[in-house]
Amino acid sequence: MPEFNVLDIEPARTAIRRVFIERIVHAKGIDRAQAEFDQVLMPTPAAVMEGARLIADGCEGIVGLGPLLVVDPGGATTDVHSVADGEASVAGVIPQGLPESRIKRTVEGDLGMRHNAATIVESIGLESIAANARLAPTRVSKLLDEITRDAERLPQSADEIALDQALVCAAVQQAVARHCGTIATVYTATGPATVQYGKDLSSVAAVVGTGGALVHSRDPYAVLTMTLASSAEPLSLRPRTPKFLLDREYLLYACGLLASVEPQAALELALAHLEPINSETHHERTRSA
Repeated sequence: MPEFNVLDIEPARTAIRRVFIERIVHAKGIDRAQAEFDQVLMPTPAAVMEGARLIADGCEGIVGLGPLLVVDPGGATTDVHSVADGEASVAGVIPQGLPESRIKRTVEGDLGMRHNAATIVESIGLESIAANARLAPTRVSKLLDEITRDAERLPQSADEIALDQALVCAAVQQAVARHCGTIATVYTATGPATVQYGKDLSSVAAVVGTGGALVHSRDPYAVLTMTLASSAEPLSLRPRTPKFLLDREYLLYACGLLASVEPQAALELALAHLEPINSETHHERTRSA
């Protein structure tokens, strides 16, 4: 904090990345692989975040998408990235707490599609997951037991695919709600006031979906709609009317890595492979399936 109420997180982020490379990856031998490379070696989450920054901000000669949100549900965690100032979109709202970073990533360690599948179910209820998957609660419980015994298991049967769809929808909804800010009414000596905690992401231009659970989803459009603001949670500052894009080829992390040496090529590659997803394309895909 170089100035009061002003955060400068980049030096800390650089140091954490260096420690990650030097220490944590030693057990996996990545440090030995680093000796064979003459360019950057970057942890995958950091590469995804750099990819998000690139497609949001653009580079010299290429315009980016503008403020955006990236959701990345995985087997162990569900990650959410945002590239946006997050300032209040409504006049008169008073920000509370330290300002958050324009480029922000949250990692939800209890919302992994495999290692934490049972936790996802517990968080919203077995009955809700079963209803969303259109399965009997007893069937969901049996499938969860199988996932717990074998976290590497991939969905094969129709029931397993249906459960995975319900799990990824629940994981994305909760992860985005935690990532986005909220508003609240407080009462002061001069009367009620509206305050904002965290980032206001209600006006982001795009929501990008990446990661295997989304890329292989039978209905990625339904998953991405879980990121939207809801009348059921009116105080949550989630996106209102973004366009949906799917990283179907799972290239965002690779583009983030490439951006450190060839930003223009990386951005062109990323933008060319982001697939627009909307209700019409969803229905067309459903009919063709």
